[in-house]
This record gives sequence, structure tokens and C-alpha cells, in this order.
Amino acid sequence: MGLLSVLALGALGVGGVAVYRTLYSPAAFVERYLSLLSSGSAADALRLPGVAMDSAELAAAELPTTTSEVLLRRAALAPLSDVSVIGERVRGDVTEITVTYLANGHRGRTQFDVEQDGWIGIAPAWRFAHSPLSAIDLTVRGATRFQVNGFELDTRQVAPEGVDADPLVPVSMLVFSPGAYSISVDTPTAQTPGVAVLSDAPQKAVPVDLQTQPTPEFVEVVQDRVDEFLASCATQQVLQPTGCPFGYFVRNRVEGAPQWSIAENPKIEVVPDGAQWAIPSTRAVAHIDVDIRSIYDGRLNKVSEDVEFFLTGTITILPDGTASIQVSADQG
Repeated sequence: MGLLSVLALGALGVGGVAVYRTLYSPAAFVERYLSLLSSGSAADALRLPGVAMDSAELAAAELPTTTSEVLLRRAALAPLSDVSVIGERVRGDVTEITVTYLANGHRGRTQFDVEQDGWIGIAPAWRFAHSPLSAIDLTVRGATRFQVNGFELDTRQVAPEGVDADPLVPVSMLVFSPGAYSISVDTPTAQTPGVAVLSDAPQKAVPVDLQTQPTPEFVEVVQDRVDEFLASCATQQVLQPTGCPFGYFVRNRVEGAPQWSIAENPKIEVVPDGAQWAIPSTRAVAHIDVDIRSIYDGRLNKVSEDVEFFLTGTITILPDGTASIQVSADQG
């Protein structure tokens, strides 16, 4: 405490000192902030002096100036309990307050820097010398929708570029410290058990790279669409069906129209591919029935043959949530 604060304490007397420690001390200021977080009063916590950050303060903390405030709300907070002040140290004009707590069951410890911010009568007022806010820099692979502590978001809502945002560029979101943040994905196409992030250091960015996995329902839909595509290919009565991953080569003359069928559909697997999905090289078998006449001796040969082929594919999730599936022959 500074000299003026010490003089004020002398004027308060013994009873006043107890009131000061409970209501007007640097530790009491920090405890009020933590109490607001514990009760879910995010808006009130954000209004405490020194909590909110403007673009200049974000830049000074080496955080993106476009960092979103979308998680600074009650719906994104997890339980905070068992708060205890375990240390108080004065360094010049700054008082360092160290606390321990349970953030959604995770034991944590955080230090806050507090400085005097005028007076309330004869008692000093306080503010955070450095904002207790932190940031999560989140990359979600295979989805745009995600949840933080059950609060659902879309990376396109958070990114400054909106729907034009590069899905592999992290989105930066301010969060309260201390705080526990469970980040997960649960959509019709992608899912992940998620990760737990403990934000315990003010003005620090925590990178989170979340790789989703395709849902069984999504894989089943892709399987059905690929099967339909191949069945459509088999209706083309030519040796090389247009835009299809299989065909048949002959050196002689074809008599009549070739007849295709799919003898063995591919067993589709869907794997991550950057921000989207892919179908790795997969085996399948078509069957062709065709009459071939020799250009040398004129003999007719009735061909009934299985044609093994391999396909690959790309799957792009469009802005409206539908999937665009492109299948091609695997030339490798």
C-alpha cells in the first residue's frame, strides 16, 4: 500500500481496518471480481475498472486488435469456487494479489496486478493495473460450428472476415482469467470429445487446435452418395463412362452397347483434409458385358469381366451446411 493508504488506515482505527480489508483493500477488489465470475455476472465483472481492453491495450498485450468479446458472457462461464487469497505483495505503485481456486474442478493459481484508482471518501479505490482478460486462439478443423462450455458459436461469426474467413486461420476470443473453458464440436457431420482449457494467466493467448472426426451418420451419407454416383456411371453404355473412375480399353471393334454394373461398391472412409474432408484411395469393382469383334479375323468375343478400380474424393462443407462430394479415379 502507498503512504496515503497507510495514513488512511491510521485514521480508520481497528474496526475501520477490518472494514478496509473486507471491502476496500486490493485483495477485496480482486475477491469482488472473482465473486462476480463465480455468480456468472460476466457483464458486471467486465465493468470493473481495468478489466475491459481497448484496441490499444490489446496491441500492447500482443493480442490481435480484432479479438472477439463473444465469450465474455454468462453463458460461456464455467463454475468457479473455493477462492482463496494466498498472497499480497507491494511493488511500487502495484499490489500483486495471488489467489487459488477451483475452475470447473481444476485447481488453479493466478496473480493479479492492482493499482490505486482514486478514493472513495477516505478509502482508496482500486483497478487492475493489467487487465485479467486472456485469449483463446482457436482453430477448428472439419467444422465451423463449435461449443464453449455449452455455448454454441460459429467461427464465421467470430472471424473479422465473416463468411469469407480462411477456416484454418485461428479465431481469437477474449476470456476471463481465471476460467475453465471446455471446447467441443457436435454437428451432424463432425464431432470431438473436445479439450479443456484453463485460462490462469492474464493477457496470455492460449492456442487450441481442434481436429474433429466425421460422425457415423456423415460417413453413411457419403457412402450412399458415392454408391449412387457409381450406379449412375454404370448406366452409361460406353467403354469410358464420362466423369467416372472406371473404364475398359480394347484394341478391337465394339459390337453393340457395353453394359456396366457395380460388382463391389467401395467401403468409404472419410478422413480429415485440412479444413475439410477427403476420401482416401478406396478399391471397388465394376463389371462389364460387351461384344468385341476382332479387326484381324472378324471373330466375335463375348466379354464378361470384372474391372477393378480405385477412387479418391474430396468433400467440402458448404456455407449452408450441405456437402459437395467430388469423386475421381486414383491415378496413383
